[in-house]
Parts: sequence; structure tokens; C-alpha cells
Amino acid sequence: MTGGQPPRDTSQAQSPAKGTADARSRNHILPFFAGADPWRVTPAEARSAKIAEGQRSALLMRHGSMTLRYYAPRGRDPQQPHEQDEIYLVVAGTGQFVNGDDRVPFGPGDVLFAAAGRVHRFEDFSDDFETWVVFWGPKGGE
Repeated sequence: MTGGQPPRDTSQAQSPAKGTADARSRNHILPFFAGADPWRVTPAEARSAKIAEGQRSALLMRHGSMTLRYYAPRGRDPQQPHEQDEIYLVVAGTGQFVNGDDRVPFGPGDVLFAAAGRVHRFEDFSDDFETWVVFWGPKGGE
């Protein structure tokens, strides 16, 4: 698509998984944008986005294999390894990022990478911790 506004799949706003099987069977996933403006989501919009049942993060955007989510665990981070590669872009808070056997401190503005299938989690994070999460690529990673 060149210029103009992207297609908005507003039916996905309440239930991001709705229609996914049909879209995949056509070998294509419909774009989804949760922000008031296409191609953009603000931190305030991310904080108020609904988290679908069974999920730990809110879906904010989807295009092709890429999804953007908002993640703000409280107390502890119970996540398990994911099927796609992912990048975290820390919005607020501090703590430790455990990635396999490695452990690094993080803070606002930091970018963290976790390969598909790799054990990773956030530990000792502050109460205000929040991060964007970008998943992309094939299952199993690149």
C-alpha cells in the first residue's frame, strides 16, 4: 500500500484472535492498529489497551509476521519462551533482564533482544516497569 491510511480491522479491537484462523487460511493476516491514528500507538493508548483472555500483554499492532504488544508485569514475570524473535523497548522502570545464562540491567530507553525459543524474563523490576514488545519472523526465529 502506498500513502493514505492503512486498512483498520476494528473488529479485532475487543478480541484480537477473532478471525485469525480465517486470515491464516488465506495465507495472510489482516493488519490491526489499536491507536486512534493509523501507524501510531502512544504509551497512554498502550496502558489503556485491553489484554485478551489468556494473554499477558495487549496487542497494539499487527502487520504480516510483526506484532507490537505492550507488557507491564506486576510482581513477577511469568513468561515462557516464545515462537518468534522479539525485541523489548523499555518505556519506563528498571530491573534485570535474564536471557539464557546472561543477566543485564535495564532502564528506560534500553532495547533488549530475545531469540525465539530462548528462556528469558525480567527480574527485580520496579513497580513502574513497562515495555513495548515487537515479535517478528517465522516460528523458530531467523
